[in-house]
Amino acid sequence: MILAVLQARMGSSRLPGKSMATLQGEPMIVRQLERLRGARCLSKIIVATSQDPADDALAGFLVSRGNTVHRGAGADILARIARCADAISAVSHVVRLKGDAPFMDPGVVDDAVRMALASGADYTSNRVHRTYPAGLEVEVIKAGVLRQAAAEERDPTARISPTAAIRNQPERWRQAHLRAARDCSRLDWRVKTAADLAFARSVYDALHPGDPDFRMGDVLDLLENRQDIARFAA
Repeated sequence: MILAVLQARMGSSRLPGKSMATLQGEPMIVRQLERLRGARCLSKIIVATSQDPADDALAGFLVSRGNTVHRGAGADILARIARCADAISAVSHVVRLKGDAPFMDPGVVDDAVRMALASGADYTSNRVHRTYPAGLEVEVIKAGVLRQAAAEERDPTARISPTAAIRNQPERWRQAHLRAARDCSRLDWRVKTAADLAFARSVYDALHPGDPDFRMGDVLDLLENRQDIARFAA
């Protein structure tokens, strides 16, 4: 079983409440979940958020829409993700995804999962050797490796960057790396600021009405043809 864990929260210092900011009439978190459901390799999706009161409304909204939510300690994200795996039986791999990525591509998710299964790697990602735009990061981790790393003592910074404890030890945990057909690593499609949100809204307004399932290539084509939108991404 392949479990996707999507991290989301409301307490961003630069863009508070961004998970509920709207893109084409729905909260960004909803658009992310819609896109993830297009990935054929995922068995189940859990949204992982914190126990902070600031995330009460987010968790309540998601549950009201029929989504599975796990709430854990705000600081130790790795432990929170590991507990998501513990809550579901027969999980072989966990796909870790971040909640500031409204352009996540389900095809890229599937490619990463297939590589993980074919290679037998403990940790598979497209973020160690970056060729995809920021915001399309996918990490696929064997559930046993995730639990082991979460149970060990680790540097406090690894609690903020939860997979650092795994990806920084390639001699211990075997890795596989997904690369894009062309290097797009200079692009950043994450939503961290008001300007990022304006860019995301411009892209959604241009693409979503005609094709809600638009992919990375569609966004790249749009940026080549619409300089008014491309300026937001500069």
